[in-house]
Amino acid sequence: MARGLSLILVALFLVSCGSKKVVYSSADKRTAKKIEQKSPKKSVKKLAELDARTRMKVYVLQYAEMAQKEMKKFGIPASITLAQGLLESQAGMGELAAKSNNHFGIKCHKGWRGPSVSHDDDAKGECFRKYKKVEQSYRDHSEFLRYRDRYSKLFKMKKTDYVSWAHGLKKAGYATDPKYAYKLISLIERYELWQFDGSKAPQKTSKRSKEKKHTYIVQQGDTLYSIAKKFELTVENLVNMNSLNSTDLAIGQQLKLK
Repeated sequence: MARGLSLILVALFLVSCGSKKVVYSSADKRTAKKIEQKSPKKSVKKLAELDARTRMKVYVLQYAEMAQKEMKKFGIPASITLAQGLLESQAGMGELAAKSNNHFGIKCHKGWRGPSVSHDDDAKGECFRKYKKVEQSYRDHSEFLRYRDRYSKLFKMKKTDYVSWAHGLKKAGYATDPKYAYKLISLIERYELWQFDGSKAPQKTSKRSKEKKHTYIVQQGDTLYSIAKKFELTVENLVNMNSLNSTDLAIGQQLKLK
């Protein structure tokens, strides 16, 4: 899928696992409605005027109903759809989203007969799908997952189990980024996207950590130092055991303790 995520987005869900409780205010809703009424070019310009956190919330408010509609028809958690949309489209500001209404970084692939656009990704000038409307991108994303054999196992999972869906997407090859699943989980929990699946609370990842004595699932607010202290280890131990390239963590990330 499309790369080129902005530094702002990376900072939002990787630099720190701690964050203030998200609030979707009336002002956010008004902004989302105003942006919906603008052309793609003007929408991007308006989004650029917002701070990063507000931009993310506005995207969620714009497309939550659409994601829920797709969930009802195809069985894909709305939280997963929204998180992928946020990540792949850079909250609607990415080049593919702005010029081609492609919010999920879906390439042409064999058999695609619709409009396309050339875009640099894993290689220069790759073929990506182009849509007239964002709604078409959301529908194509649903059909892309639902009717391809490599994603079939996902649909045996509960619609409220966004953690399994996130890891399942990565395992099935949706993206090459090794932290792809953790980024989705981080976005879902940071912006409380689980509520759009019909859940009343996020998944309790701590239960999974108890089942695996020698692993730990990163929780909101965790740092390498706090985890090392909790399990009587050093930060250096954790970095080496998990082959980490940096001290950045993502909510839902699994760490080896031995």
